[in-house]
Order: sequence, then C-alpha cells, then structure tokens
Amino acid sequence: MKNPEILAPAGSIESVYAAVRCGADAVYLGAKEFSARQNATNFSDEELKEAVDYCHKNGVAVHQAINTVVFDNNFKDLLKVAVHSAEIGVDAFIIEDLGVFSAVKTALPHMPLHASTQMTIHTADGARKALSMGFSRVVLSRELSIETIREICSLPIEVEVFVHGALCMSVSGQCFMSAMIGGRSANRGLCAQSCRLPFSADNSPYHALSLKDLSYIPEIKLLADAGVSSFKIEGRMKRPEYVAAAVDALKKSLDGTAPDMDTLRAVFSRSGFTNGYLHGNLGKNMFGIREKDDVTSAKDVLPTLRELYRRDVPRKKLDLEMKVFRGQNVTLKAICDNISVTVTGNIPQEAESVPLDEKYVENKLSKLGGTPFFAGEIRTEIESGLFMTVSEINDLRRKATDALSEKLCEKKEIKSFPERVTPSEKHIVTEKPHIRVHLKKAEQIKGLSDSIKEIVLPLKEYEKISPNEKILLSPPRFITDENSVREQLKKAYDKGFRHAYCNNISHLETAGRLGFVCHSGYGMNIANSYSLREIKALGAVDTELSFELKLSQIASLGADIPRGIIVHGKLPLMLTRNCPIKSQVGCKGCRKILRDRTGREFEVACTKDYAEILNCDTLCLADKKQDIKNVDFVSMLFENETADEINKAIEIFEKGKNPYENFTRGLYYRGIE
Repeated sequence: MKNPEILAPAGSIESVYAAVRCGADAVYLGAKEFSARQNATNFSDEELKEAVDYCHKNGVAVHQAINTVVFDNNFKDLLKVAVHSAEIGVDAFIIEDLGVFSAVKTALPHMPLHASTQMTIHTADGARKALSMGFSRVVLSRELSIETIREICSLPIEVEVFVHGALCMSVSGQCFMSAMIGGRSANRGLCAQSCRLPFSADNSPYHALSLKDLSYIPEIKLLADAGVSSFKIEGRMKRPEYVAAAVDALKKSLDGTAPDMDTLRAVFSRSGFTNGYLHGNLGKNMFGIREKDDVTSAKDVLPTLRELYRRDVPRKKLDLEMKVFRGQNVTLKAICDNISVTVTGNIPQEAESVPLDEKYVENKLSKLGGTPFFAGEIRTEIESGLFMTVSEINDLRRKATDALSEKLCEKKEIKSFPERVTPSEKHIVTEKPHIRVHLKKAEQIKGLSDSIKEIVLPLKEYEKISPNEKILLSPPRFITDENSVREQLKKAYDKGFRHAYCNNISHLETAGRLGFVCHSGYGMNIANSYSLREIKALGAVDTELSFELKLSQIASLGADIPRGIIVHGKLPLMLTRNCPIKSQVGCKGCRKILRDRTGREFEVACTKDYAEILNCDTLCLADKKQDIKNVDFVSMLFENETADEINKAIEIFEKGKNPYENFTRGLYYRGIE
C-alpha cells in the first residue's frame, strides 16, 4: 500500500455510514455468526450486501471478521457464510482459527486472508510464518513496541496495527477468564469482560485487570514512518458517533492537523488514553476504569459528531467526456478509478436562439450533489448551432453516475470450491495415554517418576540440565527479544536438545527452522479436526487441545495427529504484559495473589516479560479418566511443586483419586457459548 489505510469498526449499518462519510478507507465488520464481537448488532445477509455495495460505491474496502474458534459441527454453516460473503464482494476475511484458515483457503483460494490479532502474532518470525501459510496481512498484538513493529513492517506482508480503542489486559487469543468464570468464551466472541470487575492485590478497592483505552492517534506519523499498512480502530460494539470521532481524529492526524483528543476522550474512554506499549512504558499509568465523568461527558459531544456523518461526502473523482454532434445521439462518458461507462441521450436540436456552449454544459455536468463523486476533468466536444434542454443534460448526468455507481459495485467472478473441504479421517488411539508434565524449574526434574514420558521446561532452563529426549523446551509465551530467543534455541540445539514446545506460530517458525521437532501447545487454540490437520501441515508432530472443548467434543475429533489434553493443574486464564500486582503494590509488596470481589484467590506467575494469571481452583480429572477418550497423552501443569509433590499428583491421577476439596472440572463438561 502506498498510503496507510484507515480501518474503521462497524457493528451496524449506521456505523458503516459514519466510517465512510468521515473518511475511512476500509471498514471491518462481522456477520451474525463467527465474529469475535457476537454482542454487536452485526449484519444479516441482506445488511451485509447493503454495506458492501455502499462501501464499494464510495471506494471503501470491506474486511469481514470470521475470527472465532469454530467447532466441527459449525463448518458447514461457516463455509456458507464465507462463500456468500465472497460472492457479494467482501474484500478480505480476518481469521483466528487454523481450521477456519485451512477450510476457507481451500474453498476460496483467491480470497485475501488476514491473520487476526487473536493469533497472537507479535514477532517477525510469527509474521514470516503467516506469510508462508498464505496470509496477505497480519494484525499484530496490541502489546508491541515501535521497534518491534518497525522490524515486522520490513517484511513483505501487510501489517495492521490497532491505534485506538479498548485494551484487553490479556494478550489477544490467550484469555480464558470469561470462559472459565461464566462459560462465555472470548475465543468464541462472547467475552463477558470479567477483567473490568474489581481485582486487588491487597484487599483494597482496585481494578487490577482494567487498562485505559489505547490511543496512538496524536503520534500516528511515527507508525506511518515505521511502514504500517493499516491503522485499525477498535470498537465494533460502540456507537456510530464514536466511529465518526475516531476516524475524523485519525484522518486529521495523518494530514498533519492536531486531532481533537478532548472530543475523542469525551465520546468514550477509560480515565483517558495510554500509549504505554508503543514506548515500553508499562505500569500503573496504563490502568484505568470507566468513571462517571467518562460516561456523562458523551452527551455534550454527540450532536456535533452526528453532523460529521449526516450526509454523504463525495469521495471519488469523476472525469466526464460529452460529445454533441448534429444528427447523432449525445454521448456522455464517465470515468472513475480506470472504470468507465458511456450513456446516450437524444439527438440534439437545432438552436433557435442561444446554442450550447462548453462553459454552460460543464457547469451543469459538474453538479454532482447526492452522488459519491466530485467533478474532475470535464471535456466537451460540441458542434456549433445545437441545443439541449437543462433537463436533458441533467438526465444524462444522472444516467452516467448511476451506471458508474452500479459498475463500481459489480461483483468479481468468485470461484468457490466448498466441496473440496472434506471431513477429516478418524483418529485411532492404540495405547494408554502417556503423561506429559509442565515444569517451571530444572531442579524439579531430579527424582521424578519414570512414568513421565515428556517434560515441558522453559527454554532458559536448558543450561542447567543435560540433553534428554524427554525434554520439550518451551520458548516464552510472549517474546520481546526474538534474537535472544533464537540464539538460546540455537545453543540448546547445539548442546543436543531436539524437541520444542510451541505455543504460537512464531515458535513453529523459529524452532522449526533450527531443526527442532515441534510440539504444539494449548496456546494454539486447537479445537476442531480441521485445525488438527492444519497444525500437522505446519510441522507439529503432536498438539495439546484447547481446554475450552468438552470431553464429548474431544472424543469425536478426527485427523491423523497425536493429541492430548490438560488434566491437572491451575489453568492459565490470562497472559499479560502488564503485571497486575506490580501496578498496584509494587514488586516488594507482591504476594503473587489477586483476589476478586467474591474472595477467590488467583495466583500470578510472573517472568521478566509477562505474567500468567492462574485459575483459583486446581483442575482435576483423576476420577473421571473413564470419560477421557480419543487422546494420546495427558498433560499436568505444575508451578513450584517439588519432585515428591509432582510424583504424588501423578500417583493420584493414575489411581483415579480426587483428594481436592476445592477443584474444578474446567470446561470439559459444561463447555462454552
């Protein structure tokens, strides 16, 4: 792209109008299904066609979000949605699920696909992997610095960056809190925003998981100079006035005019805005909640904002060529974006008094009010002594603009092959599931039970142990220094380690290129047979399944790749770049515990670059082993337990006991919406 794209959210047709009329270059929206904002109004088939036609008439692209995790029984409907959207002219799909990616790529091989921010792409290698898979664009995680963004922009793939709107505490695609607490999955588009409720590190009233809204609008030139292709505004669940304000402010900033941040803050914010991630200024100043003043301030600016999009604004230059010759039908050619139409009128009359002249005709043809066009070059060839009525000229102009508008909305011929998306082969398990354990420290290994077949260990621990075929080295879940991680992996490989545990596609790229055998982790959100096939095609030899699946769903999954599920431990509910405890009480006052408004305690496990918020109760399926079917291994998560404690937990699982007073079955029985 020569110029950065302004990409606006649209949760309703009114927001489409607001985005287009205020100057957006593209909008992103969702259908009634398979969208990560299921609580937005969203678009029926008819409304989606109306939105696409309106946008294309005005030279605006439409990107459709099909960015949720999808289950096997949803794929038939998913393909209907995708094919219909392609046929009515949607320009690109935004995708999270690897199975959806595989199915859509097969059914619609020429459709541009954008890798959703839910795919947790936050490094150059993640973008490289997306490019090699066939994505034309990556939507980056919101937590990136300008240096990392600049590095990714140097690659031959379009880069989309969120520049304004709500900030989730968790890295996108790695939040399971809403699902675990209330069964409403963020990965299925139904997040209940549990993080906006009170959480505290010291029992005082606090919102330790609520961040201010992000805004990079005042310094948008920094991102433009970095090479960002598309500036994305968050907000498909927000009102049209918000869309208008954000697009208008962003457009002004790109044009070198100071944006009206006061109005932007008034229409919606949480204690103002933050640019902390862009400049590496993490901490307390990034946190905020929706105060009373934030809510009441909107009423004063809404009427003014509505005026910004009350009428259509001409956006496309129209060139016109009119020919008036004696004895021939008048012709008018209209040209826009290298597309042209020619319409014909009546044979001109002989002038009785005042003949047509060029200036008079040009004046009438330039009156393009009520159309998407403004007048460009107008050329006329008029034989002397001829006459046309004003109504004839106006009618010819209307016919030309109508015909050109219709042509701008013409749908390209789309070849679709949904029949090529075939059901997956059945998976056959021939042996008793083996045990995999996740540890935090190398010291935990000494004295472990021989029944453990695989040990997942943080990459940084490789120096403390000798190479062992059991060890799966795990790069950081969120990488801030990819060169350092790559160097660590290379040294580990040279030392003799051969297996890597990969929780996002950047891990697959980095470890795979170095020659590691790649094992896919739960962070990949593998939840259907199609994603199982795709993760195998991407080089993984096995995978952990999403813990948002029910056991009954797991039992029916196909695809010829070994898979496992987590059966023990405290499930990670959030992956966060900001430490929620540090922001409130500092590291010295840290007890590694957050307490919610009900008194439940959530352990916080931190590293140098990120924190993980763990569930308050221990997952236990020891006494439910008879319900665990169609899996090749079971994973057990441990934090600071000793080898003896780990062995005890394994013994309990093998004997089918459940000794815990406070435990959870996770989502394996109740499932998610």
